[in-house]
Amino acid sequence: MIRLEGRGNEAARSLCCCGGEDLPIYRCRDCFGIEMVCQSCVVECHRCNPLHQIEEWTQDFFKRVSLKSLGLCVQLGHNPGEVCLNKQRANGDDFTVVDAHEIHEISLDFCGCETAQIHHIQLLHARWFPATSSKPQTATTFAVMEFFHLLSFESKVSPYEFYHSLARRTDNTGITPIKDRYSVFLCMVREWRNLKLLKCSGRGHHPDGIGTTQEGDCIVLCPACPQPGINLPEGWEKAEPRWVYALFLSIDANFRLKWKAVSSDKRDPSLNNGSLYFVEEKHYKSYLAERVTLPQEPSACVSHNAVNMADTKSSRGLAATGVGTVDCACHKMKLASGVGNLQKGEKYINMDYLVFSVIVGSGTAVLNLSYDIACQWHKKLWAHLASMPDRLQFDRKNKTVRFFVPKFHINAHIPACQTNFSFNYSKGVGRTDGEAPERGWANVNRVATSTKEMGPGARRDTLDDNFGDWNWKKVTTFSHVLLCKLKESVKSAKIHSDELAELQSTIDDVSLNAWKSEVEAWEDDTMTQTTVRLQLAENKAHDLQAGINVSLHDEVSPFILISTSLYLEDKQRRLCTDATTLGVHTTEIQKAKICTRSNALLRKIESWTIIQTLYMPTVSLLRSASELTREASDDADRPENLPLWLPSSLGTEYSCDCKLQELKWDLHFAQVHDALNEVRQSIRLSSHLKTFKRTHIHGQRASTRACSMLDVADMRKMASKLKYDMARAALIVLGPILGKVAWEGKLRVLHVADLCTLGDIGPGQSEGTRDISWIWKALGALDNDNAGLQDCLRIEWCKARACEGQWSEEVLLLLEEMRRVIEFFKWQAKWWKDRGTAAIFAKPAHQEGGLAYAAWQAHIRLTMVKHVQELWVAVPSIVQSQLLPDNEDDTAETADVLLTIEGPPADDEEGSPADDEDDTDV
Repeated sequence: MIRLEGRGNEAARSLCCCGGEDLPIYRCRDCFGIEMVCQSCVVECHRCNPLHQIEEWTQDFFKRVSLKSLGLCVQLGHNPGEVCLNKQRANGDDFTVVDAHEIHEISLDFCGCETAQIHHIQLLHARWFPATSSKPQTATTFAVMEFFHLLSFESKVSPYEFYHSLARRTDNTGITPIKDRYSVFLCMVREWRNLKLLKCSGRGHHPDGIGTTQEGDCIVLCPACPQPGINLPEGWEKAEPRWVYALFLSIDANFRLKWKAVSSDKRDPSLNNGSLYFVEEKHYKSYLAERVTLPQEPSACVSHNAVNMADTKSSRGLAATGVGTVDCACHKMKLASGVGNLQKGEKYINMDYLVFSVIVGSGTAVLNLSYDIACQWHKKLWAHLASMPDRLQFDRKNKTVRFFVPKFHINAHIPACQTNFSFNYSKGVGRTDGEAPERGWANVNRVATSTKEMGPGARRDTLDDNFGDWNWKKVTTFSHVLLCKLKESVKSAKIHSDELAELQSTIDDVSLNAWKSEVEAWEDDTMTQTTVRLQLAENKAHDLQAGINVSLHDEVSPFILISTSLYLEDKQRRLCTDATTLGVHTTEIQKAKICTRSNALLRKIESWTIIQTLYMPTVSLLRSASELTREASDDADRPENLPLWLPSSLGTEYSCDCKLQELKWDLHFAQVHDALNEVRQSIRLSSHLKTFKRTHIHGQRASTRACSMLDVADMRKMASKLKYDMARAALIVLGPILGKVAWEGKLRVLHVADLCTLGDIGPGQSEGTRDISWIWKALGALDNDNAGLQDCLRIEWCKARACEGQWSEEVLLLLEEMRRVIEFFKWQAKWWKDRGTAAIFAKPAHQEGGLAYAAWQAHIRLTMVKHVQELWVAVPSIVQSQLLPDNEDDTAETADVLLTIEGPPADDEEGSPADDEDDTDV
């Protein structure tokens, strides 16, 4: 970088490459390379690039010089290098051009020939945007306007910051005065935005001109939303299911987009005038003025600030406290005439006008409206419809309208609203959450500071422009977004379908039918150790009656031996747990109790081991070897640490009576279920205690006692978990020996994360993505003696069923949206082709430009069609592989139920998707 401040290798040159006598002391900062040339060469080389930056070597350093000072004069109306015989110099030989590099002062000549265009048209032909159509003295290049336009979308830079950045790049020392063209630049930005809007929306191709532009004509439409006559099939009005063709609308307000009482509509009118997302201001204000005295009805649900504080919203010095909007709830896109200023809070009269403005222009038959205060707002909505202007009236009988509260906001409502207005418990909505506007505010809030100080028209035009760019960016990402959402939905649909099936597998058919019909009761059988003990005792009695006696002891049978071992193991665990809980300041009484229990357990183990030797002679050798290798310590000699050498501890290395192993298996298998049931009971007890403490316990003393009770409940839960883990470990050892299989899938490893109550939502989960811990789906979860648990499981079953249905609905909705996207792009390609042929221009050059632009836009849409078809070609296989059961043939019946789509065919090498009218789309 230091080297470039000097001449480098060019210092050795004394002559210009042209061979002239002038010294090569000039170089261009924008041209490729660092070649130095003479004055005449630098002027001649830059007739096609009159806005490059030139530097002159002063024998000590390079200084900036203008091409104007070197003698370059820009000639308009002719090719570069040609001179007009009747040229007309710009006023005062003082013309300013704002470029992406800097602000230039140039010498400019207009063409004065008989066939010459007027001055501002000559500038436009040179891709320079004039500040005025009358004697322009300032222009900006198309490049800098396009650059600023995109930069204002991505970085939200204001015209002030951008212009003064260019000014500082021109001269960052303050030595050279720069003409202030900021106010002119502001006007040019507004004009540029409006002209680009009219061009991109096809209004410049309209046969009757841009004067016929109506409300909403210039918006960027949502390709995935139902658009009657565009992307919906014939007969969609009567097609089933109807909810597939529903329009999802989300309503919200943003109080960050305030606007000060600056200027007026008369002095600063909007150039868009309702053709985009803001409603037409004149009609809107007229409607509000007639109802300004109407009081805001208070909320009957909870204390919603949006309702109860609408009249008290601080509006001092503000013409608008924010904006209200109606968005596409599924795709987060702004809708035509769906945005309006809020003069004082979020009043019903404002939101009603915006909603009805959108509904009138939708044309769909099924509407799902999401609003954070929908429970209160919807009550008198249809009564307000009667007072709407005639142009906002519509036939309500032909429309089905449902109301919802967004998922994030619904927890603030009363329980009745959480049920009646929930997306989670409604059919035909898929996984829609209704929070679409909240995601869009983060993008537009960054312009709040600059738009707050603008005039009314400039502010609406700026926000309209940002909303339009937001919509277009959504359109360009549909191909990837919808595919990602479909993959996630298909995967989740299968997961939750399996979850529901697994839950239902623990419930008998009678119970399921009763839950569905809400008439019959249900019950389910469970397995306990008591049941197993009774069965084993009955088996022993039957063997004795048959003359079969395998007992080696008169009083202790193999069954009693094994069942007693389980009792001793449980006593060891309890004693070990109680001994480890003793603190540093243990009392003598506590130590005495532990010692007494330890001595009693030791005596029982010694008595039991004597009889164990009769049935398991190998144990005596193992016990003797263990005593020899055992370290001399108090912990090793404690009875809770003594190994019992049960059949499950011997494995396959040592022989053991198969009868004992069978008994051990049966008892441990029942013990696992008992422990799991104890875990569930402890979880429910802990949950009840937490709820009771949160609701009824107040004060430090009561809270301390409640915490102690919670600690005891948690200790019982963990003790039951330990019991389950040890019993399961024994089953793992005995299973291969006895040939027991297919049980580990039902009695899984019990992790701490599994110890959650019914209805708990884990980290990273939501109401629609959460799953139920397997302990509540295992055999024995339905305790018929516990009506409360039955009600909890019944609720969870209903939630699981609703969740599975919503994910399946989401898959169908996404498939329909994919089909609509392709149909929309095809329709729009045809629309642009028709626009090109319908446009009538006065001059052939204009006609050719109109046809070329329309053809280019049509080509873009057809390329989008091809792109999404190639990207979505695997969609049918993705859906089939996840929705069809394993190892099941794809029969015609399952295909009709699960899939109603066909994949897009591969395009022929010689044709394009637009050439084949029989192409089948997703």
